[in-house]
Amino acid sequence: MKSADLSSVIEQASGIILGKKNVIQLAICCLISRGHLLVEDLPGVGKTTLAHLLGKLIGLDFQRIQFTSDLLPADIIGVSVYERNSEQFVFHKGPIFCQLLLADEVNRATPKTQSALLEAMEEKQVTTDGITHSLPKPFFVIATQNPASQIGTFPLPESQLDRFLMCVSMGYPDSDSERELLVGEDRRDMLDNITPILSAEQVPVIQNQVKSVFVSDAILDYVQAILSYSRQPALFRYGLSPRAGLSLLTAAKSWAFIEGRDAVIPEDIQTVLPAVVNHRLALHDTDHTQTASSQILKHVAVT
Repeated sequence: MKSADLSSVIEQASGIILGKKNVIQLAICCLISRGHLLVEDLPGVGKTTLAHLLGKLIGLDFQRIQFTSDLLPADIIGVSVYERNSEQFVFHKGPIFCQLLLADEVNRATPKTQSALLEAMEEKQVTTDGITHSLPKPFFVIATQNPASQIGTFPLPESQLDRFLMCVSMGYPDSDSERELLVGEDRRDMLDNITPILSAEQVPVIQNQVKSVFVSDAILDYVQAILSYSRQPALFRYGLSPRAGLSLLTAAKSWAFIEGRDAVIPEDIQTVLPAVVNHRLALHDTDHTQTASSQILKHVAVT
């Protein structure tokens, strides 16, 4: 499997979701890193379309759950139903048993329901009535989240945010892209004509190839310097965990693979850093124009 296959996916997706090539590439990067993606933004900027599009281009079995305040864990995982003919309970699988799950507006559900989803994301399996059911492979969750300031939201706590390898924001399109959206074909209609470029069976092959991307001692020193800098109580409320460090390194390896390189360079770390760390770190500084990643990149140099 070659990075050119992923480049074809990114190019075709960029022709439908206009002006968001970097977000699309980060989403692909997250998938081949065996992680999950959180998309934070206002309604109507293309979050749901992104998930549908990736499912079609990569040939993944796709399911969507609209999260609401009355959604129950069983609505996600499934439920055991007593069947009179067999005189036993039979487990009926919920929509989480798919390869790509869109958890739409995940912060509109109660914490109990959120936890049911996030536990399955972490364990890659569901246990009910003492029986463990494995989730399909690959298993990739794209969760969308409305701004916390909007009515009817239940913000994800830090421990649950950490379950997402990456967090990105779609943002508004640039002027030229928005004009093309306004006068062009409906993006949802265009999805009907999409044919898969990859297959679900190819994704684990790519994920295994990412592991072979070389990481030098200098890159490891750079990652450790970032972790160390984030653990200064005077700057951040809490530092990056070792798991966050592994996430950063894995994402950088995936980015290098997509770019067609067999070794990680500092620019790979710097490119994925905002998506990997900004939802895990909080600055003490009340200046909201500065992010945790920008603070790190400003003060941590490559040695």
